[in-house]
This record gives sequence, C-alpha cells and structure tokens, in this order.
Amino acid sequence: MQKTKLGERFFESTRGRIVKLLRGTTATVNELMESLGLTDNAVRAHLLALERDGLVKQSGVQRGFRKPHFAYELTPDAEHLFPKAYDTLLNQFIAVLKDRLTPEVLENVLREVGRSLAAEKSVKQRGGVEVRAQNALKVLEALGGAARIEKKDGKVVIRSEGCPLAASVSEHPEVCRLAESLVAEIVGAPVQERCDRSGSPRCRFEISRVS
Repeated sequence: MQKTKLGERFFESTRGRIVKLLRGTTATVNELMESLGLTDNAVRAHLLALERDGLVKQSGVQRGFRKPHFAYELTPDAEHLFPKAYDTLLNQFIAVLKDRLTPEVLENVLREVGRSLAAEKSVKQRGGVEVRAQNALKVLEALGGAARIEKKDGKVVIRSEGCPLAASVSEHPEVCRLAESLVAEIVGAPVQERCDRSGSPRCRFEISRVS
C-alpha cells in the first residue's frame, strides 16, 4: 500500500506527468510544453532531473521549422515506476493452490520455486558462508528487498525491514518458505526463516555456519 501511494504522488507531480506522457512514445521539449502548459526552461529542467535519475534519455532528433529538436523517451528503468498486476495475480494463484493442495504439498511447491529461482540466477557457491550470504543478499535486492547482513549469537543473519514479497506474504505467510529455500540454495547451508509478520512483513533468515 505504501509503495502504491508513493507511486500515485509521483505521477501527480510534473516529472511524473512527463514520464506518463513519454510512455510508449517520444516527445520533444516543445511537445511537452504544449501538453503541460510549462515554459521551455521549466520542461528542460525537469527532463535534466529525469535524465540524472536514469528515467529519461534522448532518442534522436526531429526536424523543426527553424532547427532540429531533440526527442526524449523513457529508459527501461522507468517501467518499474508503473503499477503492475503481479502481486494480485500471485495472491490469486496461491489462493487457488491452497484450495487444491494440502499444506505440505503447497510448501513443497513453494520451496521448489525458490530453488528454481536460485538456479536461474546461476549464483555459484564460492567462498565461505558469509561470501555466499552476500550473493543471496544481491538476489533479494534484485527482487526488490533492502536487506543487510548481521552476525548475532554465532550466526549469519540476513535481515530486511522491507520484504520483496510483502504484498503476498501479508495474505499468504507460506510464501516465506519460497524465500527461505531461495537463500538456502544460494548459500548452500541450512537456513531458518524467522520473519516478522506482525505488521508490515520484515525478513529474517538465520544461516547455519558450515564450511
């Protein structure tokens, strides 16, 4: 919910409106001026900021009456700003599976998905457990998490205040088994999921120290 509200606020801003106008097309400064009712300098300032953020780039030149005009388009990174239906689809998919499968079979399926995802990332188990934990950290971050590694009571712990699967975990806590198996497959060691699901889901994976 928080992410959705932040997205809505962004698209209500001038820069957000520019991003929406450029989705699936290109536009010049003059074209954006007409759509937004802004001055040339104001549009250029917003485009410069969006370029710095890696959301917009120049995509060529269009002929003008007096001089050519640069055209702008979105970068691939900008697509991440737009709402996706993935969370809704995943929740519905898991809900159907829960109706048709026993809890044990569902858990096995989720764990297999986690292992398959780890294999897809092709992360090689090199170095000690802490090095491999760093690899798992990078995969979680690529999925949208913001994790860190801690050492506590002789254990290596991956902790995150934000869960990359939060929208699904809130409705289906079993999804944590997927992440647990993902981490275990990458680090090549037993992992225990100790996630906090009392409010906004927060990840915690305790990794046993093995050579």
